[in-house]
Amino acid sequence: MTQDYILSTNSLTKEFKGFTAVDDVNLNIERGTIHALIGPNGAGKTTCFNLLTKFLTPTRGTILFNGKDITHKTPTDIAKMGMVRSFQISAVFPHLSVMDNVRIALQRKTGTSFHFWKSDKTLDVLNDRAMELLEEVGLGKWADTITVEMPYGRKRALELATTLALEPELLLLDEPTQGMGHEDVERVMHLIKKVSAGRTILMVEHNLHVVSSLSDRITVLQRGAVLTEGPYEEVSQNPQVREAYMGTEAAGSEAA
Repeated sequence: MTQDYILSTNSLTKEFKGFTAVDDVNLNIERGTIHALIGPNGAGKTTCFNLLTKFLTPTRGTILFNGKDITHKTPTDIAKMGMVRSFQISAVFPHLSVMDNVRIALQRKTGTSFHFWKSDKTLDVLNDRAMELLEEVGLGKWADTITVEMPYGRKRALELATTLALEPELLLLDEPTQGMGHEDVERVMHLIKKVSAGRTILMVEHNLHVVSSLSDRITVLQRGAVLTEGPYEEVSQNPQVREAYMGTEAAGSEAA
């Protein structure tokens, strides 16, 4: 183990009544990189992601974040440590403004999340930082827009802003471009690349164009186990990978 790895797993395993969904997985996520977790349907990607983000408890194995054992920590625990999951469940309030959504997210860092009896003027001190985050994801001019009125792609950008408000060191993205049209996919790809500066990103993603364009390193799962790992150019030429996952994706379209 070296300090270059921000997140590592050792023999990570999850069994469900005799079925092994994640089988002896060893991951090493290098600090400052974008790392993709891919594989065909049923490969164990979602279960693995749920183990890493503490929505499931492993049957066996350990998970280390910054060298600390987080195997039995809660999602709240790891968020406080700097490991935050985004794009799984919407973290935005549809009938509040874009600015208010980010200000509420910022409150979680100040410990005032539940001070509902206080005037909203107490949030004004957060305005500058909230606007910085909105500018970072390209939403500055939509600050006063009611969230429900925004198109889908911009709502996802807002989710990213609310996640960045927690100041994550490691950002975990769960299928960030799922359900998007080409224009929104390109926009979100640009945002992911932009916010990766100074951070580490681990993402589950089906769109191979996104994976090939953004990822420094890729881990391919098949039947719950690691099939191979490496840069996209190397992984995409692996005969086992092409047969198991990419054979039907020659055009670089989204995997099923």
